[in-house]
Amino acid sequence: MPEERQYRRRPQHEPQVVSEFGKLQPQDLQIEEAVLGALMLEKDAYSVVSDILKPESFYDNANQKIYSAIVSLGAKQRPIDMLTVTEQLRNDGTLEEAGGPLRISELTGRVSSAANVEFHARIVAQKYIARELIRFSSMVQQKAFDESIDVYDLMQEAEGGLFEISKNTLKRDVIQIDPIISEALKKIQEASNSESGLSGLPTGFHDLDKKTSGWQNSDLVIIAARPAMGKTAFVLSMAKNMAVDYSTPVAMFSLEMSNLQLVNRLISNVCELESEKIKSGQLSQPEWDNLMARTKRLYSAPLYVDDTPSLSVFELRTKARRLVREHGVKIIIIDYLQLMNASGMKFGSREQEVSTISRSLKGLAKELDIPIIALSQLNRSVETRDDKHGKRPQLSDLRESGAIEQDADIVCFIHRPEYYTKSSEDAEGKDIRGLAEFIIAKHRSGSVGDVKMRFRGQFARFENWDESYNLTGDTDNIIQSKMNTQPSDDPGAAGAPFPPPPSNVDFLTSGPDDKPLPF
Repeated sequence: MPEERQYRRRPQHEPQVVSEFGKLQPQDLQIEEAVLGALMLEKDAYSVVSDILKPESFYDNANQKIYSAIVSLGAKQRPIDMLTVTEQLRNDGTLEEAGGPLRISELTGRVSSAANVEFHARIVAQKYIARELIRFSSMVQQKAFDESIDVYDLMQEAEGGLFEISKNTLKRDVIQIDPIISEALKKIQEASNSESGLSGLPTGFHDLDKKTSGWQNSDLVIIAARPAMGKTAFVLSMAKNMAVDYSTPVAMFSLEMSNLQLVNRLISNVCELESEKIKSGQLSQPEWDNLMARTKRLYSAPLYVDDTPSLSVFELRTKARRLVREHGVKIIIIDYLQLMNASGMKFGSREQEVSTISRSLKGLAKELDIPIIALSQLNRSVETRDDKHGKRPQLSDLRESGAIEQDADIVCFIHRPEYYTKSSEDAEGKDIRGLAEFIIAKHRSGSVGDVKMRFRGQFARFENWDESYNLTGDTDNIIQSKMNTQPSDDPGAAGAPFPPPPSNVDFLTSGPDDKPLPF
């Protein structure tokens, strides 16, 4: 007769691991055992705690093995009780590590009811999070003492690690629908009382606002295009409309351009001065007057610009929270997504990293309850495609990751037919000079379609299509304003010397009364 395996009965109180701080790790073995006993006592208990606990949530190794067996049974939709758990542990080869059949039976005998299992499970989960934070902070502390490690790399790694802990442990509870209905009705009432009739943030582009009802809170909006289509010009025009015309606080993270380059483009946009003139300072006197007059609109505008290169998604989270808390920012613009990184985390490919970034941006939009606009590149398939639609972009053209399309609430493309046809007319004979098509290809809570806009490349500016416009057959002569037409006897006219700049032209660094600009 084969000899029966002898199981060693686990002592009630085993020595606990002491942390480097001279204290016991956060744990409560009695609560852990109460949870395990309740799970084997009540058939519906596992469904209550399955979203709260995982095997590593338990401090005691034997308890981890038991809960792993319970998870296996739950995944197979099999009954969970003392006998089935014992059998599962035996099949897993971990019954002896768990303390044997006697300990399993003792666990069920220590609880009389599973009524408090959820409350007890949350205590176990909180102890686990505390242990994870202690482990993580200890790792950061040790590396901080190592002078061979770059401190900025360590900060990136620390942000990534903390993000992983929060992502894997913090979950929102479900709520009953009544308060959500009340909030939805409140939003509808606010929209009906609004003069614009929009429930979201107006962009200043009327036809676009009609399609979207304004950018909606918690939405991730992807605006994609090939180079030279005007992605940055569009968001800059939109940011100017929102910050200056509607006094909406806007934050713009420019990973490609410096703050000064961005502000120069903004000045060109607002003052209708060509960027070459802005760079060279070769302005006529009326142009100087126009420059000084129109830039006054930018002073004190709630527009905040950050030009940190290679911004990580974790740095963005920190800065975005501060901007919302301290400056009441209502929308965040990122130029552009592919220049971001997720430092501190390991990925098998760049596509996985971009997927993590887009997922994080969507999570940040929900957390802050504001829209996030992220620019994105398209792959080269647009250039090689030769179709009757004139190389119009499509969702499959999004570069580096299909997750961008999946995570985004709205995906838009900017397409300028004139750029590809090299003609002033399309196949139907319609004038397409300055035409920009804003294509809404995906809209999770609304309709898709095209919005016509006017693009004025020399001013890096997008406008409403229905605005007064005068074509003279040459895009260089589009809407010639008074500041761009000089009598021959004026300073700055052809052949005449340009006047010196006004003595108070320090608008790039300070505003009236020497107040610093918000950007």
